[in-house]
Amino acid sequence: MSKLELLNREIISCRKCPRLVAWREQVAREKRKAYKDEEYWGKPVPGFGDSKARVLVVGLAPGAHGSNRTGRQFTGDGSGGFLYPALFRAGFANQPHSSARGDGLVLHDMYITASGRCAPPGNKPTSEELDNCQPFLEREIQLIQPKVIVALGRIAGSLGFRMETPQQKPPECLDVM
Repeated sequence: MSKLELLNREIISCRKCPRLVAWREQVAREKRKAYKDEEYWGKPVPGFGDSKARVLVVGLAPGAHGSNRTGRQFTGDGSGGFLYPALFRAGFANQPHSSARGDGLVLHDMYITASGRCAPPGNKPTSEELDNCQPFLEREIQLIQPKVIVALGRIAGSLGFRMETPQQKPPECLDVM
């Protein structure tokens, strides 16, 4: 098992933030009517993609009925409906859609992750909750060693840029708002 796979297992088992654990599990139990027959992931959402990626995409946190339901970043809600067709057209994805883990989606030269790993109430993680997830993001960056980081939003960008890596040249960063 690779170091990245071990990290993802650690992420999935995290229970550091009581508010987020309670919320993600409540949402998974009390499903939205549109998804009442689906099994929710209801756990922290790990990153995924090419472990040797030159491009790392960092979002804020999973959506309650998107990634918290499907277990994959930007999957199961409107954000993925926009993102994956664009990645397919640009040659980063093998298909233009993402509906669930195991749907056949493969990323090429790209890894997708988030600053926060659990769906937060009101889509607003606290700074303490984001601080608890920061070591996961830092370890992903160290393991993947991307050339470019694309931060989707101000919060994801500020957390990604705060990392200090004296052992290596920092990657080029784009903050997409």
